[in-house]
Amino acid sequence: MSASIPTVIIGASGYVGGELLRLLAGHPNFALKAAVSDSAAGKPIGAVFGHLDTAFSGQTFVAHDEWLEPIESNSDLALFSAAPHGASAAVIANAIDACEKRGVNVHVVDSSADFRFAEQDQWETIYKAEHGAPQLLDHFVCAVPEHLGECDVAHVGHPGCFATASTLATVPLIKSGLTNAEVFISGVTGSTGSGKMPQAGTHHPERNSNFYAYKPLAHRHAPEVAALAEAASGRATTVHFVPHSGPFARGIHVTLQAKAKSTVSEAELRQVYEDAYADAPFVQVVAGTPRIKNVVASNQCHISVATDGDTIVVMAAIDNLVKGAAGGAMQWMNRLWSLPETAGLDMPAPGWT
Repeated sequence: MSASIPTVIIGASGYVGGELLRLLAGHPNFALKAAVSDSAAGKPIGAVFGHLDTAFSGQTFVAHDEWLEPIESNSDLALFSAAPHGASAAVIANAIDACEKRGVNVHVVDSSADFRFAEQDQWETIYKAEHGAPQLLDHFVCAVPEHLGECDVAHVGHPGCFATASTLATVPLIKSGLTNAEVFISGVTGSTGSGKMPQAGTHHPERNSNFYAYKPLAHRHAPEVAALAEAASGRATTVHFVPHSGPFARGIHVTLQAKAKSTVSEAELRQVYEDAYADAPFVQVVAGTPRIKNVVASNQCHISVATDGDTIVVMAAIDNLVKGAAGGAMQWMNRLWSLPETAGLDMPAPGWT
């Protein structure tokens, strides 16, 4: 497909929305028709995101009740939602309904948590709220692109940032049968993972030169990783997860540990991951240990392994805003429109960030 596909971003004034805009600026097939944000409606995109001023010169944010106006009837539409958890589902339901009434062929990729679980009661138990559009759950699938060959639904709920890195590290090991289906994961995230609204934990004097765990063994990404791992590997997986706050803005590093059933060499373990991701353009099995500076601002995931024969360690690094959010969403949207998976995403990390 070489035609330009009209594209709308809902929740476009947050960090993930800003990254989606940045990626759209260099995409060969998606053309921005509306950057939706009630809080920034009427403001130039460059006034909110100064680094995007020249890329979207003259374009402004629009309110929710205005975004459909430039979309022609009986046309195509790529719709990204970067709306908050718990709010995105209802917004998407209204958008899909409006598109159906106008004969618009729409694919949706949601970066919130609202479509990350197939069952309504599971989502409501974890997020302690009523789901905003349970009638749409059957129309969405949640997975990282590397773990799902074919997508037979129209829309995707992209996994969370910690979940993306953790699942990419977990699934090949569980599928290999080298361990029991139980993993212990420690992860560190940058401050952008907490969103654009200021919070005590992301306030610079608190975050800078600081390091601490939060919600140990109680973070809601743990059941998400378990569900994703089981769906991709076919084995029910127990996930013990401890997240940490890192003193940097972007990036995630996770370290997985598991016990081997029998002695395994590093070469054998490495081969498991090289085979698993041989056809994955955004996953590299690297020598040494992965470093966030080598992946930040790119859609890459770097993975490495270590073992003493008995204990297995798998490490993974991604950019939480790109591979863990906007880039992963763009990767999915490429697939939904039968575009090359790497379209608009083949930039390397800048390094030395």
